Amino acid sequence: MQPTADFIAGLPKAELHLHIEGSLEPEQMFEFARRNRIDLPFKSVEEVRAAYAFSNLQDFLDIYYQGAGVLQTEEDFRDLALAYFRRVAADGAVHAEIFFDPQTHTDRGLPFAVAAEGLLAGMAQARKELGVTSKLILSYLRHLSEEAAFETLKQAEPYLDRIVGVGLDSSELGHPPSKFARVFKASRERGLKLSAHAGEEGPPAYVWEALDGLAVDRIDHGNRSLEDRALVKRLVADGMTLTVCPLSNLKLCVVDDLRNHPLKRMLDLGLRATINSDDPAYFGGYLAQNWMETTQALGLTRDELATLARNSFTGSFLAPDEIAARVAEVDAYVARS
Repeated sequence: MQPTADFIAGLPKAELHLHIEGSLEPEQMFEFARRNRIDLPFKSVEEVRAAYAFSNLQDFLDIYYQGAGVLQTEEDFRDLALAYFRRVAADGAVHAEIFFDPQTHTDRGLPFAVAAEGLLAGMAQARKELGVTSKLILSYLRHLSEEAAFETLKQAEPYLDRIVGVGLDSSELGHPPSKFARVFKASRERGLKLSAHAGEEGPPAYVWEALDGLAVDRIDHGNRSLEDRALVKRLVADGMTLTVCPLSNLKLCVVDDLRNHPLKRMLDLGLRATINSDDPAYFGGYLAQNWMETTQALGLTRDELATLARNSFTGSFLAPDEIAARVAEVDAYVARS
């Protein structure tokens, strides 16, 4: 029997692949623009939504960076984070690990502290009001230089006790993970966890580079890993988590139909796959919608959904005792549902 929407909504889960700037809804874009007296190139919310027709990753990134320009103050970043946490809490998430792109903001003149302080304030308020725990991940922009990434790491130093890890995002093709090997090593030496976007549009070789060149703890996306049997075997042996984003893959034409998405095959192969929303304001679905639409398209079972929920915690950067407690919550929920 097909799992119900209520079962999915109530299933305890974590989100591990969420770009907080990508949760900026058109309504928020206009609100922040008014607040900060910024002129937008769009006349209405409807016009913004009409622009969200992407044929590839770069089409999306062009408007993504433009939209981020309305974020100017700590209050903006706090409000952005709180709006996301309220949505994800309603989707049954009890933990979220969110990326932010400091270079997107520092390159337009904002101090690193503006984004960091605002997001950390929103995270603290979400834990107090909603009971949702969270961790913050700094992402390096791969279309920029490794020297620029080192400068960002330096700017982050006052916050490293409150940032759990670093990631690697933005334009994948032409910017292999190996480009950032030195800064990832330096990040590891500072006690940070490591993740990298690889195998979304880039080839399986990029996933190998993330594993062997960057020594990552987690692979973001990883879809194209399935093209390489030896790579799949390695990922399974390492227990490497893949933070998969089905509706994002559909919106960016990584898959042509959700029924052809590789998530179920990943589970069948023993890969530690998870479901995430990526940039939900742009890709048309927050966490529960990704779970529900993927379940319907692929015919996922209750057992597979329970596995995905457990994976979302075992693949997280939570402490081992916290992971065990969260997995026990999943097991208890499944047993009584």
